[in-house]
Amino acid sequence: MTLSQDNSLAAAHQTEAAELARFSRLFYERGWMPGTSGNLSVRLPGEAADTALITASGRDKGELTAHDMVAVRAETGEVLRPGGLRASAETSIHAAVYQRTPAGAVIHVHSPYATVMACRAADRERLATLELTRFELLKGLGLDAGERTEVPVFPNWPHVPRIADEVADHLSGARECPPGLLIADHGITVWGSDLAQARNRLECFEAICQLLAIGVG
Repeated sequence: MTLSQDNSLAAAHQTEAAELARFSRLFYERGWMPGTSGNLSVRLPGEAADTALITASGRDKGELTAHDMVAVRAETGEVLRPGGLRASAETSIHAAVYQRTPAGAVIHVHSPYATVMACRAADRERLATLELTRFELLKGLGLDAGERTEVPVFPNWPHVPRIADEVADHLSGARECPPGLLIADHGITVWGSDLAQARNRLECFEAICQLLAIGVG
């Protein structure tokens, strides 16, 4: 189901759809979502909380509008009304985050320094971790212990649902997870209570990864 296909959804949730488009343009302008890469989603509020809006597949992220969003089941990624725009190829990863965390928004981008660190830390066959420690910016991630965390780094399996299953398993079993994950050769995914918090956390992750990439820490 797209917003253009469902007038009631469009009327009720134009604000959320427009925010997704605005944040997409922001990340595109920063060079974090070049071309059609990356994807963003937001869980709808109130009685519609079982639904999420996600950016459509194959669209230039610098030119998205509120009509370029697809409505899906938040915790399964199922498109509510097939036949319109295609949901992002990484919808299942967003759904895994919504299943296992209280996230209200999920952002996936190809920001350069996070991608560099994902490549350096990755194991191509199994889950790896990237230790983040010491940096004051860690406080921006909202962790209980703000001086250290381990970011999971997942193999970049060609079959995206396999990545999503591994993400869900990890989030279920880990004692405390940072609000983000890396995928080898594929960038970073972060989440927060809303798009603004997810963006702030993304900026902290990217800044820390920049420091690590240039050899600080």
